[in-house]
Amino acid sequence: MRYITGGIALGAALALGSLAGAGTTATASPSPIPAAQTQSLYAPSALVLTIGQGDSAATAGVQRAVTLTCTPKAAGSHPNTSGACAQLRLSNGDFDKLVKIKDGTMCTREWNPSTVTAEGVWEGRRVSFEHTFANPCEMKAGKGTVFEF
Repeated sequence: MRYITGGIALGAALALGSLAGAGTTATASPSPIPAAQTQSLYAPSALVLTIGQGDSAATAGVQRAVTLTCTPKAAGSHPNTSGACAQLRLSNGDFDKLVKIKDGTMCTREWNPSTVTAEGVWEGRRVSFEHTFANPCEMKAGKGTVFEF
């Protein structure tokens, strides 16, 4: 019973307080509604690129890794973000075109594999790319700007 009467008294005090405050000029302004977060006009393009020593991504020890974001502007820890993004745009995001060894390249036939990977999103599409070069000479000839880090 004591809780009911306390609740009634509290409700009455609040009601009377709001009526008494209605005649004054100072009113509390409602808190502003937070602005809606706008969506980007561009499809997301954010990648993690790695270079590792080994014959597959599963067994290679990662030696270097960088991030690359291309939209709305080039950013990330890649040393040449604008060049790498430009090369990706020219290839339309086809990583197989990016790792082609230049014609006329002379390399030894040693087996010292290096593996490059790209994981993430390119223009809204999921990317999971892996390529193994037979040796450092081939990697130097075929890695292009995207894997130059």
